[in-house]
Amino acid sequence: MRILVTGGAGFIGSAYVRRLLTGAETTLRPDRVTVLDSFTYAGTEDSLGTVREDPRLRVVRGDVRDADLVDATVAGHDVIVHLAAESHVDRSIAGAAPFVTTNVVGTQALLDAALRHGTGRFVHVSTDEVYGSIDHGAWPPSAPLDPSSPYSASKAAADLLTLAYHRTHGLDVVITRGANTYGPYQHPEKVIPRFVTNLLDGRALPLYGDGGNVRDWLHVDDHCHGITLAHQVGRAGAVYHLGGGTALTNRDLTGRLLTAFGAGWDRVRPVADRKGHDRRYALDTTTTRRDLGWAPTVDFDAGLAATIDWYRDNRSWWRPLVEA
Repeated sequence: MRILVTGGAGFIGSAYVRRLLTGAETTLRPDRVTVLDSFTYAGTEDSLGTVREDPRLRVVRGDVRDADLVDATVAGHDVIVHLAAESHVDRSIAGAAPFVTTNVVGTQALLDAALRHGTGRFVHVSTDEVYGSIDHGAWPPSAPLDPSSPYSASKAAADLLTLAYHRTHGLDVVITRGANTYGPYQHPEKVIPRFVTNLLDGRALPLYGDGGNVRDWLHVDDHCHGITLAHQVGRAGAVYHLGGGTALTNRDLTGRLLTAFGAGWDRVRPVADRKGHDRRYALDTTTTRRDLGWAPTVDFDAGLAATIDWYRDNRSWWRPLVEA
């Protein structure tokens, strides 16, 4: 089996590639894994370092918006796992154009290429943010999309485009929508690695607003395994939710990180809240558990401790990203 992973040098993408090539995904043994990545600030060769010499790995440096390159790269692959995306909400608020072109136009280029080359399955990796905020309960996969930020709006558009190619052309697509994901190799612009690296460097923690925004946390290994199961046994045209089952306010998360470092709340610096900041996310995973047999396995406290240890032990990976 030949698998193309777009965004395969990013956080979730590189974790997925490493798991494929090290045998962590025990039911999936690809003959070839191709990474297509533009290696912006969020994707690094170092994230693939542990598998870089695997003869099954091919790395293509390029942009998903480049239709000619995409067409040439897609040819000969059995499955596309599409993770390439601009994903930082604050950056999308400052300037939406790269999010629209990468997340929507790039997805369209991949879908067109998959259709031309008869790709067996197209797995589109999305986010819980496409639903907007929910006061109580959890979103089912059938919930209407109501994104709040330019980032989440661009992902919602890509989701709908992907489903349209299934309904119009019969392309075999599956969508996963994941909760807030954490783990090693995550860029320090995201909250957990940013707070961890700030604590390691003796800097303050910038906490948005009152810290009451609620997020569900999912370890990257669980996220990747959900992607694998969606690829293998997901129903064409279906949407599957990957939720971690650990809902915390940002203030609660901050408190756990402070405790882990033996630090006090004097290290926290309140900052003005983000524009359009969604209050609460929650995913109903009933369909995913039933249809895919998936459930998160990494305990949050253990996963967070291991993540902190990884950043403590791998300063050479994140230091250049912080300084940049």
